[in-house]
Amino acid sequence: MTALNYMNRALIVAIGIFCMKNALGYTNAAEAAADLALRDGAVYKMDGARTWAEAVAIRAGRIVFVGSNHELGAYIGPSTRVVDLKGRMLMPAFQDSHIHPISAGLEARACDLNGLKTADEYVAAIKKYAIAHPGDGWITGGGWLMSAFGPGGMPHRELIDAVVPDRPVYLSSADGHTIWANTKALSLAHITNETRDPADGRIDRDPKTGAAIGSLQEGAGDLVSAVVPPATDAQREEGLRYSIKLLNAYGITAIQDAAVYENDLKAYKSLDARGELSLRVVASIWWEHRRGLEQIGNIKRLRKEYTAGRIDARTVKIMQDGVMENYTAVLLKPYLKPGKVYGIPMVDPQRLKEIVTRLDAEGFQVHFHAIGDGAVRQALDSIAAARRQNGDLGHRHHIAHLELIDPADISRFRELGVIANFQPLWAFADEYITKLTIPFLGPERSSRLYPIGSLYRSGAVVAFGSDWSVSSPNPLEEIQVAVTRMGPAGETITPFLPAERINLPEALAAFTINAAYTNRLEKQTGSIEVGKFADLVLLDRNLFAIPPTEISKTLALVTLFEGRTVHGDLGAL
Repeated sequence: MTALNYMNRALIVAIGIFCMKNALGYTNAAEAAADLALRDGAVYKMDGARTWAEAVAIRAGRIVFVGSNHELGAYIGPSTRVVDLKGRMLMPAFQDSHIHPISAGLEARACDLNGLKTADEYVAAIKKYAIAHPGDGWITGGGWLMSAFGPGGMPHRELIDAVVPDRPVYLSSADGHTIWANTKALSLAHITNETRDPADGRIDRDPKTGAAIGSLQEGAGDLVSAVVPPATDAQREEGLRYSIKLLNAYGITAIQDAAVYENDLKAYKSLDARGELSLRVVASIWWEHRRGLEQIGNIKRLRKEYTAGRIDARTVKIMQDGVMENYTAVLLKPYLKPGKVYGIPMVDPQRLKEIVTRLDAEGFQVHFHAIGDGAVRQALDSIAAARRQNGDLGHRHHIAHLELIDPADISRFRELGVIANFQPLWAFADEYITKLTIPFLGPERSSRLYPIGSLYRSGAVVAFGSDWSVSSPNPLEEIQVAVTRMGPAGETITPFLPAERINLPEALAAFTINAAYTNRLEKQTGSIEVGKFADLVLLDRNLFAIPPTEISKTLALVTLFEGRTVHGDLGAL
């Protein structure tokens, strides 16, 4: 660089610094000094151009500088803490667009079956928990895999009865769509041979006697949950504390809780008031599908009462179908099984249009659960109806899961401004896909599962979430699957539908700036830019410098929330 060019560059930098200081109200160098200066890093800014920097300065929780090590000097004062990142990768903290932290925290502290894989392992764990907790009136928890019990995911009550015959047991499947109960629990719920299936669920029965076998699909599980003692406020708060700590450790600082009730909102509000909520929370208020528009008044009350601080309660969650594995996800053509089964639509499609149009007009974002191509179309049709009636109000409606989408509906996401909210950890050929899905869809439909790449190429906004506790909350595992379409721990070594892979920048965007857009936070977080909150994560390796199959091995060394360390130790670098 010539001396003249260097002088010109220095002058431009000086003018920029002067202008920023004045804009922020600083009158002297001491006031302009940062609280924290991070230098010598590989800073992936996640700005529009996906550019890199070396250094970041933070003051009062916000980013005041992003640029080179040389330019950083202007922000260092006597009280500035300067940390050398030693070349490590710094990026915006992750955001999860679909997660269940309170229920996951409660489950982790109950009879937790996550991580186990066989019926024998589940029974042993249930027995061990019952012995260790003799005073529990009910044994609750979950995390069991439907794949351990074959097509339909139908475990038998007698397996639990053999180890816990005298106390009621209520255990949800890992995906939350099936309940496994013992005979005592069924008895307390008054489920007999004569009990009818609810409209939104199925009581699995012995084909000879008609007796309930202990597995309850979708809304049938509510028959038992209605008699299970609810968690206390203290238990909810403790479960939430557990989850906050875990999520911060994965570099996550913002979430969209995919199903909240007022007790959950109280827990968030309580922790926020005590300064314990190191997450930005979009709370998706649960839509009771058995009720009608009369519930909107109470939903509006919850929005007004709980939208404050770090909590945003301006979203409503509508579950439109179930899951493929128990044949309750809604399909356009029937499952390949006897009876022409199409799945269970939780809300009548015509009624859904009315509901979404009204919620849209009332200023709510709608967050859909839709797994089958039929449910996806019903959700899109309801948003289209709202657009025709209300115009584009910009509420950023989004559809989560999206296991199967009809090709004719791919382009509608961009046309309607609907965000495609995928859970990418599911997009490899595990046993749920190979044993419980592909045989009942056939080859043509199975060739279109989890079309993440197709949605990206269509121009739609794609955001990611984990659906924890259904699956791991670690975004780096999920990013690896999105990029490779293989199991994150080497479960598979052949990409599943490789045309649906996406590249690393796209996958990172889905967990940062695109998720921030979904959460209505993109002006505050989601990228490393001046003026935004310093919600950042420092990784132990550069994701762009390693094979994609090693992404899941990456660790979040330090997580900053508004410039404050909520995980790790900058001093230990």
